Amino acid sequence: MIQFDAVHKRFPNGTTAVHDLSLEMPEGGVTVLVGSSGCGKTTTLRMINRMVEPTSGTIRVGGKDVTRQDAAELRRSIGYVIQQAGLFPHRTVLDNVATVPLLLGHGRRKARARAAELLETVGLTPDTGRRYPHQLSGGQQQRVGVARALAADPPVLLMDEPFGAVDPVVRTQLQDELLRLQKELSKTIVFVTHDIDEAVRLGDQIAIFRTGGHLVQCASPAELLARPADDFVADFLGAERGLKLLSLRTLADVPQGPAPEGGAWSLVRDEAGKPLHWRSTDGAEIPVRPLKDSDSLLAALDESIASPTGLTARVDADGVLTGVSSREDIHEHAGQAHTEARAHSSETEVAA
Repeated sequence: MIQFDAVHKRFPNGTTAVHDLSLEMPEGGVTVLVGSSGCGKTTTLRMINRMVEPTSGTIRVGGKDVTRQDAAELRRSIGYVIQQAGLFPHRTVLDNVATVPLLLGHGRRKARARAAELLETVGLTPDTGRRYPHQLSGGQQQRVGVARALAADPPVLLMDEPFGAVDPVVRTQLQDELLRLQKELSKTIVFVTHDIDEAVRLGDQIAIFRTGGHLVQCASPAELLARPADDFVADFLGAERGLKLLSLRTLADVPQGPAPEGGAWSLVRDEAGKPLHWRSTDGAEIPVRPLKDSDSLLAALDESIASPTGLTARVDADGVLTGVSSREDIHEHAGQAHTEARAHSSETEVAA
């Protein structure tokens, strides 16, 4: 766990970057710090590994006051990923990743073996290790940056807008990769972004800051979307916060039935039973985007609207049709998601 207790940071020019911050970041979870430029989120992150020293207050990592630890030793025990990856241009990818294990005294062979293992872990091929950073795409460089941050197996990983410089498609892929890694590794991750959609997708809890380093609200994505603390938070979440809430709930509990046959539209499948498209009685064809139980209610709602029948095709892990769900059932579960989120938020307020 990372704990901030009445932490204040004022710079020599008199600017307050962080104001009286008290916040707990749970062990093994992802805490996302979000807000507009100049709100103190990056300063908060950088105080954890003492790249910025607090003016007052206490910061504890795993129960230990960071200001009472050797700064260099502390930083080697905490992974750190920045927007441009920060790779050494004159070293191969493998040697970039092996940097921290070498600093910790591991032999060169052991360090390079660990680096090769991590490149595979973050989804890069073995031959990537022989290349230099300038030979990689932006997304590949960010994967290398994550691998290097994990090289010493740190319990804490700090990520300062790591995916901000890549295009939207690659950004989504990197987010997927981070979620996969976190499921396997259960690190304590502090993630800075200005993108609320990214925060909702990645965070177990989201801390929203306003200018001057004031923490306005810290809650789970569902609680935040269902019950923002004030107009500032509501405006930051955006007018579509109801749809964002649906992106957090899956299709798993929505009932399904058999695909229609003999009507105006039929669902065409291949020999393996995988859905191909909707076909009308006059021969018109409309593409189908089948969904798994793990897909979101928002994706299901979109597909039901695009479908000529109002039905969403459901498939198993192999892509084989299991049934269809109606637009009405999806809408009903969407309404339940909002009601449950508001109820849970109210219960949390009463408990507090």
